[in-house]
Amino acid sequence: MEPIRVLLADDQALVRAGFAMMLSVEEELEVVGQVANGAEAVEFAASQPVDVILMDVQMPVLDGIRATEQVVRAGTAKVIILTTFEREDYLFDAIRAGASGFLLKNADPDDLVAAVHAVAGGHALLAPEVTLRVIERFARQLHAESAETAAGGIPAPASAAQQKLLDSLTSREREVLIQVAGGRSNAEIAGEMFLAEATVKTHISNLLAKIQVRDRVQAVVFAYESGLILPGENAADSPSHTSS
Repeated sequence: MEPIRVLLADDQALVRAGFAMMLSVEEELEVVGQVANGAEAVEFAASQPVDVILMDVQMPVLDGIRATEQVVRAGTAKVIILTTFEREDYLFDAIRAGASGFLLKNADPDDLVAAVHAVAGGHALLAPEVTLRVIERFARQLHAESAETAAGGIPAPASAAQQKLLDSLTSREREVLIQVAGGRSNAEIAGEMFLAEATVKTHISNLLAKIQVRDRVQAVVFAYESGLILPGENAADSPSHTSS
């Protein structure tokens, strides 16, 4: 197999060098370039093959969010956003921009390598330390944006298209989606629903295809935007949750 081609995008040379050092010891990974801003990342990915970009957010010329949006729209690479707790607010825009992963800058080398493999393999990744916080804050933002100004801020109903996609799910797939939206891993979902982990993976693969999203991060967005889950709800207590 050819190595996974990784591009590092960060305006701090020492940060890029540190990540390059961590990745260079892995035979299955190849750092194909290092750039100092989002515009250079977009240009690099358009000019030569890149599988995964490790993307900082705060960069000159073009920030990581807008760069991610352009890269994802062009389909030239998948993006892992590098973040810190202090800049958690950027993650919501990154989700909408199409980022496939979120990782803390102080992640262990093994976690960094695993993240690159996961995203290159078509999976989405949220750092365990920030998953629930990100989901909850993102959910509240969606709630605020979609709430009606009258009637005490009642959320707008799902669009006809969203409802049609929801209706295409089996009751079990809907349950799994609710669990995913609650930030649970496949193993946690399997334990909660008394299923084999392989069965959970199959359900997730099927529901992603049915609701027409790329990965579980986008599935979380769909769950909140469609009203399947409301901010502040526990997934297990959601009114949409069934035990079939």
